[in-house]
Amino acid sequence: MQNGDHLAFLLLRTVFTVAPILFGLDKFIRILTSDWERYLAPWMNDIIPGDARTGMLIVGVVEIIAGVLVAFLPRLGGLVVAAWLLGIIISLVSVGGYLDIALRDFGLLVAALALSFLAAGQGYGWLRRRS
Repeated sequence: MQNGDHLAFLLLRTVFTVAPILFGLDKFIRILTSDWERYLAPWMNDIIPGDARTGMLIVGVVEIIAGVLVAFLPRLGGLVVAAWLLGIIISLVSVGGYLDIALRDFGLLVAALALSFLAAGQGYGWLRRRS
């Protein structure tokens, strides 16, 4: 991996480790917002166990796990974060009024895929690149 590729990999790996963990923790401590539930589409709320608050706590746990996964298995973790962001985008579009955040999250989804591809080139993750 060239120096620029390695730096891009390190930046993406760091942000996709730290950000999901912090967002996940905030589902419990609520510093960034006191109302995470507003971002949850009603139809998604209907399929998760418990109420919307419980759903957001589940989301928080998944986000923390995703961040840890990126730290240790960035190739797989990048794909998990990308899939998770797709779910968030679907929820935001379904709720309505959050298309700006959905577009931002689409950019993050593409960046998470880039992390996974860079990790594959480096040989990180659950499958090593074949020579």
